[in-house]
Amino acid sequence: MTATRFSLMFSGCFVTLLIWAGCTTVDGLVDEQLAAQPATTIGYHSIETMTANTTFGESALPFACGNSHHCVEICKACNYMFGGPTMECLSVLLGHLCLNKFETAMTSLNSTDWCTWGNVRGFYSDLSLCTEEMSDCLFIPWPNPLVEDTFVNIHSKFFKDCPTEELSDPPPVIVFALVITPICLIPVMVSLVVLKTKNGDGSS
Repeated sequence: MTATRFSLMFSGCFVTLLIWAGCTTVDGLVDEQLAAQPATTIGYHSIETMTANTTFGESALPFACGNSHHCVEICKACNYMFGGPTMECLSVLLGHLCLNKFETAMTSLNSTDWCTWGNVRGFYSDLSLCTEEMSDCLFIPWPNPLVEDTFVNIHSKFFKDCPTEELSDPPPVIVFALVITPICLIPVMVSLVVLKTKNGDGSS
């Protein structure tokens, strides 16, 4: 357990260091690359190609990447650690950049407040947006099985004890009324049928 925590902490620090180091050098390099581009119409595909061919230090990204500086740093980290935009890289990113923030926010609340949607709506929305941004940067479809597993895990960890009104029983008074009403109607219906039959026999 200690080795796992150490390795997670080390990889988290490593990702943070890569992002910080890239932020200090990427602006100038991207500006130089943009200046070298011909004055043509820039569409979605040309931005994608330009970002993929942008040089960072000594190497270029060999795959398409999102078109923001944040995405470029994420793609650079995935390229360095995993050789491309793999699901393993997405898993590390979700764990360190999305889940850590969500879990920190949730632990700042009392566990009794977790079941109140107004208290957790912002955290939940931020987590969803974060997973979508990470997937979009790596051009991995969203939602995907990894994102679905992430949400299943947080639901089983934080929301498993929350009552669901859709599945809860109605109050005893309503149950009693629903049961007793047809029971009381049976004798009334039988009486009406008997009276109708007698009236019919008497008139004939």
